[in-house]
Amino acid sequence: MNVLYRAHALASGPGRSGHTETDDKKVAFDLSIPKSMGGDDGPGTNPEQLFAAGYAACYLSALNFVARRDKIALSPETKIATSVGIGPNDAGEGFKLDIDLTLSATGLNMEEAQALAEAAHRVCPYSNATRGNVDVRLHVEP
Repeated sequence: MNVLYRAHALASGPGRSGHTETDDKKVAFDLSIPKSMGGDDGPGTNPEQLFAAGYAACYLSALNFVARRDKIALSPETKIATSVGIGPNDAGEGFKLDIDLTLSATGLNMEEAQALAEAAHRVCPYSNATRGNVDVRLHVEP
């Protein structure tokens, strides 16, 4: 693979209640564990929120790529909502993610929006990384 860009980040402290930042310091967050996972729900973010934000941005970029390629006009109000859950891995040890992606595409009919959502899911790097490993559901809203 011809790598076009590589990001670098470092996590320190006790993991989910430590700190994470990129080497250029453009992203720097203290981390907190949600109450539902036994934490104090402190002021920091968590890996699932960071993953959800990254996936939403990446998937929206893939959606715009596919729309341009297929000459489909997207409204500037087009949005992707991402929900990332975590829970025990029923198929083995550890934990597993559960993801919903919801496309809100003003100006497209449901059939066009669904086809676009599926095409973006085929080209999005996050979708390709999770495919076959994580339950990802696509939803379309008018």
